[in-house]
Amino acid sequence: MDPRERFPKPPFPKQQQAPPGSSRELKPPADYGETTYTGHGRLEGRVALISGADSGIGRAVALCYAKEGAEILFAHLKEEKEDADETIRLVEGASRHAVAIPGDIRRREFCQKLVDQTISHFGRLDILVNNAAYQRTYEKLGDIPEEEFDATFRTNVYGTFFLTQAALPRMQPGGVVINTCSIETFTPEPSLAPYAATKAALASLTKSTAKLAMEEKGVRVNGVAPGPV
Repeated sequence: MDPRERFPKPPFPKQQQAPPGSSRELKPPADYGETTYTGHGRLEGRVALISGADSGIGRAVALCYAKEGAEILFAHLKEEKEDADETIRLVEGASRHAVAIPGDIRRREFCQKLVDQTISHFGRLDILVNNAAYQRTYEKLGDIPEEEFDATFRTNVYGTFFLTQAALPRMQPGGVVINTCSIETFTPEPSLAPYAATKAALASLTKSTAKLAMEEKGVRVNGVAPGPV
């Protein structure tokens, strides 16, 4: 098959959603790999904790890992329960277990709870995916409210730091932490100034924690930098 014809392509219908938005209202619907990704058992016996897996990249990662044999625990916002339920359905459709925990990763105690719940449900933690993120666009720098700048950093940077800090002591050598950075780290859009700054911070945080985690625990830390999806 011609790869250019495999998936929907622009132009797409104009559509607008109030934040945080819902994957159920996307037109055309997103492809999370339900029928287009085939697993090969690469993660049999592993357990993954993923933040923000109710939709988007996080849901695709959860389904991919499930198809590879991993059990999944993921975090989501309380108002996104319906999307979270769909992620559970997809993971269970791949014959894996899924546990969804609602809450706010900006709070250190919630991040610790996520790690504790993962160990409680599955007895181990092998993979941490720091994926949840907050993003808003502004055409003028002066229009960005202080509370929104703070929320972006608290979600994207603090949440990643808190989860990594809580998870590392519970992980065994050979474990892995994966941070969702962004192409915005390297080519930031002016309208995404706070978001791009957090992703640049995550790239730096990934490099420093990679050295510490490998020396202290034998855990690998990597970042991925997706473009538009």
